[in-house]
Amino acid sequence: MTVRNIIGTKQIQQIITVKPDDLVRTAAEVLAKHRIGALIVSRDGAIVDGILSERDIVRALGTIGVGCMTKSVQELMTAEVIGCHPDDTANSVMEKMSDGRFRHMPVIDDNRMIGVISIGDVVKARLAEIQHENTALTDMISNSW
Repeated sequence: MTVRNIIGTKQIQQIITVKPDDLVRTAAEVLAKHRIGALIVSRDGAIVDGILSERDIVRALGTIGVGCMTKSVQELMTAEVIGCHPDDTANSVMEKMSDGRFRHMPVIDDNRMIGVISIGDVVKARLAEIQHENTALTDMISNSW
């Protein structure tokens, strides 16, 4: 299973972004409105400048306090973003996410963002793949008798 397969099955194809100079408060509102866990930070919607997650905001609330809500997204975002390619496997993406301890990853093709994949998307796809394999093996065993 590749990233291309996974993003092709996602119900929502829209990439939700915020700009680096947007307020963290605005980013939190966008996260809540769209019921998502992270936002890609991008000036133009195609090139990734960073990523801001719910966890980033909660950590800032814990260390800085509510004043973090008036800071710019750029001040809290992760600027060194690890992305994946549409031809990467689900297993390689899970490994990157696990090693990096993050749950969202932009999908980059020809230096342009074409989607966002979450650990939930990957797990859902892997479960479907395992179920398909299970069904195929069960059918093979049933038909061999």
